[in-house]
Amino acid sequence: MARSLSKLLCKGISFSGSAARSAIIAPGSFYINGMRYSTTVPNEPDTHDDFKPTNKLENSGLTLKDLVEQDVKDNPVMLYMKGVPDLPQCGFSSLAVRVLKQYNVPLGARNILEDPELKSAVKAFSHWPTFPQIFIKGEFIGGSDIILNMHQTGELKEKLQDISANQEKSE
Repeated sequence: MARSLSKLLCKGISFSGSAARSAIIAPGSFYINGMRYSTTVPNEPDTHDDFKPTNKLENSGLTLKDLVEQDVKDNPVMLYMKGVPDLPQCGFSSLAVRVLKQYNVPLGARNILEDPELKSAVKAFSHWPTFPQIFIKGEFIGGSDIILNMHQTGELKEKLQDISANQEKSE
């Protein structure tokens, strides 16, 4: 009896077949190298409210469209990217940040990986499907390839010149 129980336990612990995993994966969770990660918060009574994610827009009365419009209006240079300027999560976002940082301009940024709905709202606002997306003085410019091209031709320097000058005056 004890032997069959230990065999059963060992089989259960050591079995790592994909069929067993796919049968027990909950919605919003996934496995990487045998570790289970979840993108949802369990609705359990013992989960404290401090550890549940919050949506700051819910109580503000702003829609995501309003948020994007406000970001673009309030920031002379606004970047919607994968990651944040100090830690980009993709090469194209990293390239855009490196190019823009050469001009010493204030850079507003939002991480589109944190909120899929924000990602969709930005795409709808700009009518552009890929990221990063760069807005300068309220105008949609494009992605990292366009910013790099503008940098190489000198067009970006002209576009950012008054923003750089205003930044230096305020310091």
